[in-house]
Amino acid sequence: MGENITTRGLDRRQMRLGQRYRIGQIVVELTKVRVPCSALNVYGPSIKSDVYDARVKAGDPDTPVWGLSGFYASVSEVGVIREQDIITLLDHAV
Repeated sequence: MGENITTRGLDRRQMRLGQRYRIGQIVVELTKVRVPCSALNVYGPSIKSDVYDARVKAGDPDTPVWGLSGFYASVSEVGVIREQDIITLLDHAV
């Protein structure tokens, strides 16, 4: 099961796979870049390429569209998160 977290103030261009973040009581680790799904088709044929390109697919964080499609994360510490909780970068996983 998955849930979405919408954020404000994080620089998606600095986010990397393996980073761990504390959000409220939980800790998550970024595991994959999200591939755009067919739900975006309602926004026109180019939207997927506008948020996800070959460089993102190859794992290149220097592409201008890095992070626009979002990330998958695994939860390593469970708990409660609430609106307005601070998101803190803990470390980079090795």
